[in-house]
This record gives sequence, structure tokens and C-alpha cells, in this order.
Amino acid sequence: MDTETGNPKRPKVILTGASGYIGKNLMKKLVEDHDVIALSRHGDSHKNEEHVEWRSCDFFSMADALESLKGADYAFYLIHSMMPTATLTQGDFEDMDAILADHFARAARQNGLKQIVYLSGIIPDGLPEEELSRHLRSRLEVQRILESSGVPVTTIRAGLIVGPQGSSFPILYKLVQRLPVMTLPTWTRTETHAIALDDVLNSLKNSLGNEKVKGRAVDVGGPDIMSYKEMMHQMAEVLGVKRRFIDFPFLTVKLSRLWVTLVTREPREMTYPLIESLVHPMVAHPDLKVEGISDGKITFKQAAKDSLEAEKKKKEEDEKKKQESSGSEKSESKNKQEEVKKSDVRSVQRVTLPEGENASWAGEYYIQWLGKSIMRPFVRTEVGEDGVDRIYIRFFRRPILELTYDASRSDGDRAIYWITGGMFANAADAHRGRLEFLMIPGSSDCVVAIHDYMPAMPWFLYKYTQAKLHLIVMYMFRKHLEHKGRLGKSSTSKKAGGSVGTPSSLEAEPKG
Repeated sequence: MDTETGNPKRPKVILTGASGYIGKNLMKKLVEDHDVIALSRHGDSHKNEEHVEWRSCDFFSMADALESLKGADYAFYLIHSMMPTATLTQGDFEDMDAILADHFARAARQNGLKQIVYLSGIIPDGLPEEELSRHLRSRLEVQRILESSGVPVTTIRAGLIVGPQGSSFPILYKLVQRLPVMTLPTWTRTETHAIALDDVLNSLKNSLGNEKVKGRAVDVGGPDIMSYKEMMHQMAEVLGVKRRFIDFPFLTVKLSRLWVTLVTREPREMTYPLIESLVHPMVAHPDLKVEGISDGKITFKQAAKDSLEAEKKKKEEDEKKKQESSGSEKSESKNKQEEVKKSDVRSVQRVTLPEGENASWAGEYYIQWLGKSIMRPFVRTEVGEDGVDRIYIRFFRRPILELTYDASRSDGDRAIYWITGGMFANAADAHRGRLEFLMIPGSSDCVVAIHDYMPAMPWFLYKYTQAKLHLIVMYMFRKHLEHKGRLGKSSTSKKAGGSVGTPSSLEAEPKG
């Protein structure tokens, strides 16, 4: 009970991605009987309302994650990193999603959350994980990372969500709207279980605090199971246009990605992974259905009509607001641009560590390897006893980078090095710049990431020299670790047979 009002106490819920497509619509349902902590990268630009508290949070920062999840009972995980969040982003969305999920999982555990509800995609039945698309493999990995927190996770798995301002449905709509004649590749005959946005929102809300679905995955879908070709036919009927569809089996997924991106003019960072997933049938599995959560009621055609009407109404409202407050919108846009500048470089790569090693070891080993690799004549490293490591290049007396190890925020599975100086770093303006080594739970994979780095050299020069060199160095490091791992297995095998293996490079170096 609330001691001030005498009414039942409202549960406090974390809503990540609160300003996004799913988040802002889910918030409208949650405020009916929950207090919402709405999280967004630009939360400070929103005003608090009754039952809604806005907080700014960048989940690439563990400190932000810990602070933002304070005081909550439950959480919705609606985070995805398909679109870049820095001026220069190097790396695959799967690796960035892994970092975001890991930070969230750690913060959820430390803040004592009771449940995480995670919106994912339907996983095809009986298909080996290595044969899944990048997008679906990433969704599975995120689920496992969240579950590693020990907090009960409910994974709601949906196929194509039919709603305005989404990802997959607007692509379908634009294809039908813009092309009077369409050549349809083989994947358009794949069946999917479309579901209306409102049905998905109900599934998410009804899972919150529901003991029946804690710690399990739940498939959801609407009343219609159709191929993408059938959905295009129905979309044409909704739009009131005549379209000709020609089956064309020779159009590959790679060509389809390019074709769809050109026609819809959607960012390829978003369209490519989504189109790759369309080759898989995404139909709710009977064994993963739960009454009251899985069965959407709204047909595809009705959901499409509702979405187009909502989109039309929103455009009219936006145009009216634009005319009324053009000055304030310019100010808000300027603030967002300034915020992006503070984290203008993010570079994320994944490596596989030798058996038995962890992130702490990887951090120390990487610094040592830089000075002993094939770059040795040109690069040297200095490991300081004070926890400050310095990287030098030949002919320069000053270090190009100075990295300070943060023991208070590091452990076996995570190692943090702050970028505190060096000729190549604009450390004064990027006090959050850091190098992070992070283990993927349940695997030997380690994500190596540079966050919030601001280069000292001119941007154009940095982009085509230092940034490219970093990718080459990380590629060499990954290959070196793969070779070291093979040598380690070979050495173990020989020892088991009574022989002594040959030590691999850097084997005599101390471990972290």
C-alpha cells in the first residue's frame, strides 16, 4: 500500500527504448497501472509526467546502466543496435547488442530486479543455430546473456509486427506502394506469423509479473499465417491499387537486400539483417504458446489499415507541431547533435580467447602483444606498475595513447582501461573514452570495444588512417589468438600422450 494515498502500490517498471517505436506505444498501456521509468539516450529532452520518470541512459556505459535501473521492480528490454549511435561506428551490430545486453544484465542483477521481459524474434523450429540469419542468432545470444544475470527472463518472440513506424512492415508497405510490377524471389513464399502492434503490446504487458512465463520463451502471432507474397497482395488491396507480381526464383537474398534498400530508401544497416531473416519460416510453435499471451486477435489486413490511418494522423499532427514550434525543434535537434559529438567513435570487435582465459587476461595480453607483434620495430608498449599502460610509436618520445586500468570496475569477465592521455587522444574532451574487454557469458568469446573516443588528429585524417589501422590491428590480434588457441590444444593433446608441447608466443608473459 502507498502510505500517502492508501491505494495499492503501483509496481515500478523500467522501459528501455522508451522513445522508440515499441516503447512509446507500450508506455501508454503501462501507465494505466504502473509507474514507468522511461530510459532513452536523450531522456533529458523529455519532461516527466504523472507516473512517468524520464532518465537518460547509454547502455554502452556500465555506470549509466547501474544508475538508471535503480528503484525498479521489473524491466522491459527493447534495445537493439542496428543503427549507428556514434559519428563513426566500426563493428557488427551483433557484437554491440552483446555489450548492451551484458551491461543491462549486470545492472539488473545488482539492482535486484524481479523480472526482465525481452522482445525477440520467432526462432524457426529444428534449424541449427549456425544456419540462422545474423539477426536471429543475435536475438538468441541476447536472450542467453540476459538469462545469465540470474534474473527471471520472459522472452516474447514475434514475427513481423504490423504497425506504423516499425521496421519490417514499413518496408513491405513501401515496396507495394512504389512498385506497380514486382519480381518476387523465392523467400517471398516463406510463411510468417504476422501480429498487430496492439496484440504485441498486450503480450508484453500481460507477461509482466506473470509467474507462468517467468524463465521461458513464448511465441506470439496473429490469426493469419501467410507468405510475404500473400501479405503483398493484401497490402495492395488495403492501398486500393493494382499490382502485378511475378515469381522470379533467381533473385538471391544478397540481391534482394540491395533491391529493397534502393526501393524503400531505408538504411541498409536495418534492411540487410531483416531481409536475411526472411528466408526462415517464422511461425509460432504450438509448444511455446501461452493462453492469454500468444494469440493475437487482429487480422493482418485490419492491422495494416489501422497502421496506415495512424501514420496519416501522425504526419498531420507532426506538421501542425512543426509550424507551431519550429524554433524549439531546432534547439532540440542542436542538443542531440552536440550529444552525438561526445561519443563520436565506437569500434567493437569480437575475438575468441584460448581455453581457460578471461577478459582480465585478454586486456593485459593485448597490451603486451602490441609491443611484441610484427609491428614491434614501429610500436612498443610500456606496462606501468601504477596501472597506467603507454603505447609508443618509433621516433616519438611521447606515447600515442595512455591507458589507465580501472580495478574498481573490472573483474575476470570485464576489464576497463580509461583513455587518459596520449598524442592521438583528445582526452580532455572525452573523459568517458575507454577500452573495454568483455566476456560473452557461456562462451570463450570476448568483445573488445572502444567507446566515446575522440581523436586528437583532424577527423578526415583520423578516419582514413588511425581508424583503419585499428581494424587491421584487431584482425591481426584475432588471428594471433586463434593460432595460440590451436597451439594450446595441440600442446594439451601431446601432454596427454606423454610428450611436452612447444610453448606458444608470449607464453612466458604474466597473466592478469
